[in-house]
Amino acid sequence: GLNALIQLYTKKYPDVEFVNATVAGGAGTNAKAVLKTRMLGGDPPDSFQVHGGSELIDTWVKTGYMEPITQLYKDHGWLKVFPKSIIDMLSYKGEIYAVPVNVHRGNCLWYNKKLFAELKLTPPTTFDDFFKVAEKFKAKGIPALALASRTKWEVAHLFEDILLGTGGPKFYNDLFAGKLAWTDARVKKALNTLKKMLDYVNADHATLTWDQACGLVLQGKAAMTVMGDWAKGYFTSNGWKPNVDFGVVPSPGTKGMFVVVNDSFGLPKKAKNRENCLNLLALLGAVEGQNAFNPLKGSIPARTDVPRTPYDPIALGAMDDFAKDTLVPSCVHGSAVLDSFASALNDEMGVFVNERNVEATAKRLEQQAKDLGGRQ
Repeated sequence: GLNALIQLYTKKYPDVEFVNATVAGGAGTNAKAVLKTRMLGGDPPDSFQVHGGSELIDTWVKTGYMEPITQLYKDHGWLKVFPKSIIDMLSYKGEIYAVPVNVHRGNCLWYNKKLFAELKLTPPTTFDDFFKVAEKFKAKGIPALALASRTKWEVAHLFEDILLGTGGPKFYNDLFAGKLAWTDARVKKALNTLKKMLDYVNADHATLTWDQACGLVLQGKAAMTVMGDWAKGYFTSNGWKPNVDFGVVPSPGTKGMFVVVNDSFGLPKKAKNRENCLNLLALLGAVEGQNAFNPLKGSIPARTDVPRTPYDPIALGAMDDFAKDTLVPSCVHGSAVLDSFASALNDEMGVFVNERNVEATAKRLEQQAKDLGGRQ
């Protein structure tokens, strides 16, 4: 997806050298560390990928490192084509600070259609259904759920989807807004569900990253995985066809809900190539930029007026759901809470995978929320 954008940019601006300084690593965990060093050291990139919401606003806007780009929105008519819910995630005190290039859905359960057909099973939409299906695969010696825990955020991703499926949108939003305690009975219920799910995962989860867990589903070595729709980009880039080789349903209990993960790009105040960056941001927000990036990335465009023809049936379904479902921001991917608490949640999930202690984890999460900004 990024390569497609770079090609588009260099075609429009052949005299500009595009330096790709991306940092590999799922959920941007490695990139955030490098970015922090550069931003605080006065050597920012001309632009960078950032998740809309707290990761952008609390980390970089409120601290004075970003230039507002509200005029860009006015010049290109973007206020009419980007959903208000997305613009709000990128705004602070009446100014807009980033351009959304896409919308990812976080609460997706991906499944191997061949394995499900062989056992004559239907993909689960409730927790009860999940465990019934999981037992069927366990009886065949197949891990029901492919999990990666090497970098921990994948477990936290699964857990936030379980939280949403357990308590619904209001509970989810109130919890991350600090209106509910992490010792709430519904949090413990979600932790118990996660604990039970761990009985059906691959034994080597501690050595795998998210894409390798998806690889187990691809190879028929696991039946399902819960991951954002960047997983679709992984599957299709490896030759799998949507709704033929693999399918997707909302993660258990979350039908009618949409966990928003938004990739955006902004303009640091000390950007050395400001005009070139503004041209890049204009391209990212344009229809041609959105349609170059999203079909390959597995996401859907943030604009509401793009042609639907480049998109596969799964993406079209996500577009329809995004338009009508209840939207909630992701914690793990930087929108719902301060990064300090999101990192603490990742660490706690890394511990939970091994200890599986519900009471102790709930108490530690509540303390972390008090200490690290999970209480706003």
